[in-house]
Amino acid sequence: MEAMTGVVVYGAYGHTGRFVVAELRRRGFAPVLSGRDAEKLRAAAEAFPGLEARAASVDAPASLDRALAGAAAVVNCAGPFALTAAPLIEAALRAGIPYVDVAAEIEANLDTFARFAERARAVGATIIPAMAFYGGLGDLLTTAALGDRRAADEVTISYALSEWHPTPGTRAAGAVSRRRRDGRRVRFRNGRLEYHREEPSTREWLFPDPVGRRTVVGEFTTTDAVTVPAHLAVPEVRTMMTSEAAGDVADPDTPPPTAVDGQGRSAQTFLVDVVVGFGGEERRVVARGRDIYAVTAPLVVEAVERVLTGRVATTGVAPAGAIFDAPDFLRALSPHVSVDRYS
Repeated sequence: MEAMTGVVVYGAYGHTGRFVVAELRRRGFAPVLSGRDAEKLRAAAEAFPGLEARAASVDAPASLDRALAGAAAVVNCAGPFALTAAPLIEAALRAGIPYVDVAAEIEANLDTFARFAERARAVGATIIPAMAFYGGLGDLLTTAALGDRRAADEVTISYALSEWHPTPGTRAAGAVSRRRRDGRRVRFRNGRLEYHREEPSTREWLFPDPVGRRTVVGEFTTTDAVTVPAHLAVPEVRTMMTSEAAGDVADPDTPPPTAVDGQGRSAQTFLVDVVVGFGGEERRVVARGRDIYAVTAPLVVEAVERVLTGRVATTGVAPAGAIFDAPDFLRALSPHVSVDRYS
């Protein structure tokens, strides 16, 4: 592909941002590096020679306008998204370009739908929140499992991570979410999000090979609880996490990811097990891959390319499964994610 008009990556110097910049370049785009920390931005420009860098702050709308000038789209990789999403969406709307983010914060994604759905739909803008491992991949898998259906009795998304070494951004976003919830937990049940103070339970879950039977935290709610019900009629979305990985991310002493290959990926592997039930029938789709942060990059870049080439089903604020052909999108991820249907 010939280099396209620049795609601004806000937070380009962050862990996930660097993966996104590299994937954009690999796919023939011309990424523009942006972010609020000028020193980190200069370091990123040195790591990606030849790319333009534009410093901008979410507290200064004019700087965001300058950063997005002439761009085809903007990808927000800078958390906490409770602070960055709304200002960047406003800037994208002023610039008339699509906005995509990788937010894993439940409340930040709820804010995006509540604040911008009507405006984006009215002007035909495209805003895709949570186009990442959490929120995006699970939603695509759920939508693909349902086929032509747009309703289910329940959806269970079980995550088996070999380990979870969180980035500083993950920790910062989690801290913001905990403050907003006042320490409460959250779940999607009875067709709505419920906040509560019950202790999380554990249970056994039989994952497909090679993971097998594992202990999981039975209520490890991810932003799939926002994206899936945003376009599918599902009264209960349950997300679960292997207990070791849940322990890793909860432990403040767990170090950040360590690169073990030339692409900067860690040794972490993942398996996502999606089971949807309706009318006594059950369907199961499983995805396998490596490094939840690295795999977000092909998810984001595939989304950007499809939006810019008009391969979308709707406009407005929409999750991945609503805006894209889910089975086709998952096939496009095959170099990075393997997907199997079990029923």
